[in-house]
Amino acid sequence: MSTVQEIKSAIEQLTLEARAELIADLCGWSDDDWDRQMKADASGGKFFVLNEDADRAVGAGQSKPLDELLDRS
Repeated sequence: MSTVQEIKSAIEQLTLEARAELIADLCGWSDDDWDRQMKADASGGKFFVLNEDADRAVGAGQSKPLDELLDRS
């Protein structure tokens, strides 16, 4: 197996968060103030109630699939 294939395989095993961090590092992207605030809010549980509300709406059939909402024109 080639080194590139091994790296690709290892990347596939990463969590989405770890992959995003790797991509940001490789592309030279860094968090701005908005990114830092969103991460702080998420880790502080600020979105917990919103997530619960969304889960309830999905469970009650009150949501639409994303494909129906996207404008594909």
